[in-house]
Formats: sequence, structure tokens, C-alpha cells
Amino acid sequence: MSTTKIDDVEYVVRSLAQTTVEKEKEFGDLDAVVGDGDLGYSLARGFEKVLADWDSLKRDDAATFLQQIALAISSRIGGTSGPLWGTAFLRASAAAKTTDTIDGAAVVAMLRGATDGIKKRGNSDLGDKTLLDALIPATDELERRLAVGASPEECRAAFAAKIRECADATSTMEAKRGRASYSGTRSIGSPDAGAVAVAVIVERIVADWP
Repeated sequence: MSTTKIDDVEYVVRSLAQTTVEKEKEFGDLDAVVGDGDLGYSLARGFEKVLADWDSLKRDDAATFLQQIALAISSRIGGTSGPLWGTAFLRASAAAKTTDTIDGAAVVAMLRGATDGIKKRGNSDLGDKTLLDALIPATDELERRLAVGASPEECRAAFAAKIRECADATSTMEAKRGRASYSGTRSIGSPDAGAVAVAVIVERIVADWP
């Protein structure tokens, strides 16, 4: 996987922000099945702030840029989503500070930082039926592809395919965290809204990659 420029990091964040705003109703409807239905609204409000502030964000390096994103969404996203997404971006920023080159290994480190932050902030892990059940296996797959020398295009496609596969597979799981956990076994049969939202976001990023 070749070196990722700050332009690529900007593209990922902007695509993510635009998708969450455009898919507000879809993500909200997904969350309303067994959750409280506020996922779409919360994410859209946070990333609207990111888009509104876009031209004023500092772009000295990836770490600085991601730290600003973390602060912007933390200040606007309510409920449980704000702290989780804010922590994810903050941990990704911290990982980016440890390297001068944002290459494939750095991307994996940033994703690991983000998921570790979500684990700690949300007191959750694999098997709890959250976005971690899609994001962690997809990061594992990305790391495997990098290890065998796959091309950037192959790495992105594999990451997107794995995250979709695992997001859909959360339908068979019982929710153990968040409002959905109140439904108990009734949460089985529908996918986790956060996992599906992340899959939609990643698919859009990969499909439109410049």
C-alpha cells in the first residue's frame, strides 16, 4: 500500500462527513429497529460542523487535522455517539503522530488506535454487537493484505468487503451494549446500526476513491 498523502486523509474524512449527513434518515431508521433511533441525527449534526469548518481546518499534518475533527464532532454529537467517535478520531490522531509517513502500516495503527479508544470509552469489545464487530475484523484483513504485498486498490477493496460482511453478520448476534441491549434476544435478527453505518461509509470512500 503506497504512502497516503494528507490529501487522501482529507478525502476520507470529507467523504465520511458527507455520507453521514446524506444518510441521516437511513442511519436513524436502522438504529430505530432496536435502538433509540438517534444515530443518524447525532452523526449528521456532528459532521455538519466538520463540513462547515472545513476551510478553516489546519492541514499541517495528518495528526493535527484529525485532532481538529475529533474536537469538532465531540462538541456537536450528543448521546453515546459523540464520545465514541470523538475518541476514535483522537486516538487515530495520536497514532499518526508517531510516524512521518502515513503508509499502510500507519493506517492500520490509526485504525487500531481508533478501535482501542472505542473499546475503552464504550466498555465494549468483539462480540457485543457494535461497530467493533465490523471494524476490527476489517482492520485485521487490511493488515493481512498489506503483509502479502497487495496493491492499494486490493487493500481498499478487501477492507470494504470485509467490513460489509461482518456488519451484516451482526444480525445473528445479541446486543450487549447501548440501548439495543435492552431488547435482549429481540435484538437478534437485525444488524447493528453502527456497524452498518460504518460499512456504508467505507463503501462510499472506496467506490469514489480519487
